[in-house]
Amino acid sequence: MSTLVVVGFDSVDGAASALSECRELEKEYLLDLEDAVVVRRTADGKTHLDQSVNLEKVGASWGFLSGGFWGALVGLLFLNPLAGLVAGSIAGAGIGALDGKFSDYGINDDFIKNLGNTLTPGTSALFILIRKAEPEKVIAHLSALKGHAKIIQTSLSPEAEDKLRAALGQAASAA
Repeated sequence: MSTLVVVGFDSVDGAASALSECRELEKEYLLDLEDAVVVRRTADGKTHLDQSVNLEKVGASWGFLSGGFWGALVGLLFLNPLAGLVAGSIAGAGIGALDGKFSDYGINDDFIKNLGNTLTPGTSALFILIRKAEPEKVIAHLSALKGHAKIIQTSLSPEAEDKLRAALGQAASAA
């Protein structure tokens, strides 16, 4: 079962730099992220979401390849595989991009937008969905964020959440 952690930062680029740190932890096999989203609320109050997985590109790529294959196959039946390949690729890429646009993977987009709209202008938040982690080692790395980050929401156990709060320099939860 995956764990959701939402951490707020006092700067617009704080969440992006924390995501970079999480990517480094992934390379060291200390953290396995299922999904990650950076939400920035600029000084003018606009909320920007930076998804780690662009489903439109993935859908368009897959649609292009599968549409081309099926188009060539159908075109072969009508003795014009090249026309089928081209038509199938174009149709497949379009349908795949639309499918990717309306798909939701990982963290619910409505949840991200609603919580992102509550951020103070000029701040950011990092939403991470964790498959598995080495908690002690990850918390040691994240202690460098002390004073610049605060936990907004989490599905961690109370003990793990208190350890994370301590590493980030926050008071323990009152639960």
